[in-house]
Amino acid sequence: MTPLLRLFAAVLFACATQIAVAAEPPLKFGVGLFQPDRDKNDATYRPLAAYLEQRLGRKVELRTVDSWEGLAKSLANGETDIALMGPWGYVLANNEAGAQVVSTILYDGKPEYYAIMITHPDSGIRSPADLKGRSFAFGDKGSTSGYLIPLHYFMTQGIDPEKHFSRVLHTRHQAIETQVTQGALDAGADYNRNRNAMIEQGLIKAERSVVIWQSAPLPNDAFAVSAALHRDTAFVARLQQALAGVGAALPAQPALLPAHYTGFVSRDNSFYKPIRDAGLATGKLQPKRQP
Repeated sequence: MTPLLRLFAAVLFACATQIAVAAEPPLKFGVGLFQPDRDKNDATYRPLAAYLEQRLGRKVELRTVDSWEGLAKSLANGETDIALMGPWGYVLANNEAGAQVVSTILYDGKPEYYAIMITHPDSGIRSPADLKGRSFAFGDKGSTSGYLIPLHYFMTQGIDPEKHFSRVLHTRHQAIETQVTQGALDAGADYNRNRNAMIEQGLIKAERSVVIWQSAPLPNDAFAVSAALHRDTAFVARLQQALAGVGAALPAQPALLPAHYTGFVSRDNSFYKPIRDAGLATGKLQPKRQP
């Protein structure tokens, strides 16, 4: 082949590749509400969406979903293709529609975190044993640390929250911390990463958020894909490779992830077995699919 023909072939190949990429539909990237409001959440995860768009060669459309339960449903019904979501939300989406985790986020280098219960220093509450007759806040029913894990703990202690507490409500993690530290609520469920972030951002004072209980280590947030997308094994491999590269890219692009988040590590569905087991034990998960 002459140099001119080789050049012509290369140009044709490049054009064909660009046309193929352009023809692919955008990836709908759903993210849970990790930040205090939707605007801040979008701003926080927009750099990651742009990074994935560049690494995957495919347009990525970011959207924040207000509730963990809603994000799980959106991944199940096709409104979301890829998602960064809490562990319980992931287990629900896997059970309902076969969504599959491809990677787990790292927090200070570890793929795990903790559910906690908090109170304020004036409550007189020193442990969960002191909660009878007090007001208590859970997160939404798709939350791991805000709902499933504390509910499972209470069940192991023979506690029915609706009968044990004077008042039960469900709200966002940030609102739980704010209302408890202000004394509007006696206690509530949260997770260590949210508490740390709110303290560091000056949204609450550490001395006003007293931890009275901490869970065993829990698998961190899942980066999951829809069942349909998971069948594209070549895409899944590219996505895992792109996510694995986030840690190395962070020094030059620190905005890729919030503070303390250090990258992703490849994990499969078995890593989330403790969450699935808690869902089954509480009766909140009705098995439809095998892991």
